[in-house]
Amino acid sequence: MCQLLGMNANTPTDIGFSFAGFRKRGGLTDHHEDGFGIAFFEPADCSSMQTKTGLRLFHDNQPSSQSPVADLINNYPIKATNVIAHIRKATQGKNCLANTHPFVREVWGEEWVFAHNGQMNSNFVRRCERLQNNGNAEYCQPVGNTDSEMAFCYLINRLKSTFKKRPDEATLFAFLTAQCRYLSANGLFNCLLSNGDWQLAYAGSLLFYLTRQAPFGEARLADEDMAINFKDITGDNDKTTILVTIPLTENEDWQQLAVNECVIFRDGQVLHRDTPSLRKYLTIEEGIAIAREVGASV
Repeated sequence: MCQLLGMNANTPTDIGFSFAGFRKRGGLTDHHEDGFGIAFFEPADCSSMQTKTGLRLFHDNQPSSQSPVADLINNYPIKATNVIAHIRKATQGKNCLANTHPFVREVWGEEWVFAHNGQMNSNFVRRCERLQNNGNAEYCQPVGNTDSEMAFCYLINRLKSTFKKRPDEATLFAFLTAQCRYLSANGLFNCLLSNGDWQLAYAGSLLFYLTRQAPFGEARLADEDMAINFKDITGDNDKTTILVTIPLTENEDWQQLAVNECVIFRDGQVLHRDTPSLRKYLTIEEGIAIAREVGASV
């Protein structure tokens, strides 16, 4: 299945170490050979604008392990407060740039970035197609032909048709959680979503996170012969949360989201969490087997 990588930090941070391991899964240590994308929310330098962040977006339909674009990212230390990356194994929609995650749409004057792994079922896809054909998807329509972009557009259309203006955060987060659970009930649905201020992580099957803060130590990648001691490059007040489908390092204590758990991060820490009363955690092998059953993994 496709894999997700996210970062949420309290200060502009370079994701290069995590990306160096993650990109190897795109055709080298794993089968995700159908392109990749990565979005960086960086502090805005436009004082007259409403938004506090600017968005830098890269897509390539080559495998990330071989991509010159991925080389550029690893050699260009971009400092960002929110990052969403995706490596793709195409199951719906051919390998092309229009079908490459993450996807971006405007919401209330902000750029919202979304990436998904899993597979939406055929009934959901047909319902979305009917809504589009009937003119009932006025706020967002897919550019490509993936079920993932269709799910994102469904979410945006539901959001904008329900709220004519931005609701308070508690209402917004409750709504997003409910919609993610609806999408999860209509397929295999893991996602990352960010507006540059906060980042939402929803686990339909597999999603892990790790918060690095003082006292910092050494981390060793699982997919690359590479290690780093974060105490040499971070400040005492730095706090960074990394989110990923399958843990990236061998020697750190990753936390797993429960199935159908929704967590929202701001400044590297949990801002909102909604956990089912009956918690269920899948092993990595179980998560991959579920993806294989629905056609989202080889």
